[in-house]
Amino acid sequence: MTNLKNQNQFRDSTSAYPYAIIFSMLLTDKQLERYTRQIVLPELGEDGQAKLFLAKVLVVGAGGLSSAALMYLASSGVGEIGVVDYDTVDLTNLHRQIIYDTDDLNKSKVFSVKEKINKINPDVKVNIFEKKLNKNNIEKIFENYEIIVDGLDTFSDKFLLNDYSILLNKKLVHAGVIGFEGQVLTVIPKQSACLRCYFPETPPDFRQSCRELGVFATCVGVISTIQANEVLKLILGIGKPLTNRILKFNALDETFYELKIQGKNESCLICS
Repeated sequence: MTNLKNQNQFRDSTSAYPYAIIFSMLLTDKQLERYTRQIVLPELGEDGQAKLFLAKVLVVGAGGLSSAALMYLASSGVGEIGVVDYDTVDLTNLHRQIIYDTDDLNKSKVFSVKEKINKINPDVKVNIFEKKLNKNNIEKIFENYEIIVDGLDTFSDKFLLNDYSILLNKKLVHAGVIGFEGQVLTVIPKQSACLRCYFPETPPDFRQSCRELGVFATCVGVISTIQANEVLKLILGIGKPLTNRILKFNALDETFYELKIQGKNESCLICS
């Protein structure tokens, strides 16, 4: 059996190994038991679990959108998760940011997330960045990750993620929620439309609207879970990602619908 420290060291040098060999070399009997209900899925299997173990996912923003996504990614066995946030836990967060509890009030979000993930699944390596993402640090923070998860509040920040994901060739799972409605879009650089293909000009910021209009807790949970689902599909190479279409959800009438676009916008300043 391989201890966790050796697993983390081995994770960074396994690209030349077949997934089945990685799986057999690294996963202990206890880990096999933990993941057995998903390993039996023919679309996943031992190779798929090894892919999850080797995956590196960066979650930007540790609020409502990220809460369920972080928990599902960790519990599914994603091997390395980075978390970026500079905020502390506030009482107004707790109705929808389910990764926190009352004991976390006034604590750093990223440190609280690391603590919770370690309790959910000690197999996961958690890297924390207690800072606001900006043009000066984004390339450095992005460099070791394959997939970026958008858990940010403002459209200006979301476009920053979009633009640098295209520039640095990182897959992006975008999401947003306001009131009773939410949306998810997956961006694969060089293959699919990006966020600016849908919105050539930055829409008005909705942070203030969120504070004034409110946000429904379970709507955030649904969207966050869909984000995690998209990430897992991208890692495993299964299913159909939410590319070239925005999935919209309305929590009041329990409906999903799609906004479609025919691939990249040729006039897009970022991806074309």
